[in-house]
Amino acid sequence: MDKKNALRAGAVAAGSTLMMLLMSSPALALTRDDGDDPGPGLSVVETLGLYVALPIVLFLVIAALVVVGEKSSHKQRG
Repeated sequence: MDKKNALRAGAVAAGSTLMMLLMSSPALALTRDDGDDPGPGLSVVETLGLYVALPIVLFLVIAALVVVGEKSSHKQRG
């Protein structure tokens, strides 16, 4: 790819990204809608447990099940 095409591709990518950012509206998270009834917020410990510890534990459980399954299938074959 020559410099002219690379420059053109970069300009198109930058321009489209800029337009998407400018055209997107803010989330308006501070404005409440009718019928909103948010529950209590999560504590730091609950947040870390839900978004950090739980995925790690699930990954380890799934990985352990795969390892156990592989070992048992090798015993049956051999």
